[in-house]
Amino acid sequence: MSVVIILISASLVIAIGFLIAFIWSVKSGQYDDDYTPSVRMLFEDKPTTEITENKKNN
Repeated sequence: MSVVIILISASLVIAIGFLIAFIWSVKSGQYDDDYTPSVRMLFEDKPTTEITENKKNN
């Protein structure tokens, strides 16, 4: 029975360690997307309805 308590304690320590590492990585900007904004300008934007309405009126 004491082995079960040791295993549960160890698993909780490991889980809390991973949670702390995850929170630290999010706060330090590890998951910020730096690639997409630089590539976004390469794709054409879809025409907005305002632009198409102006073309119809002219």
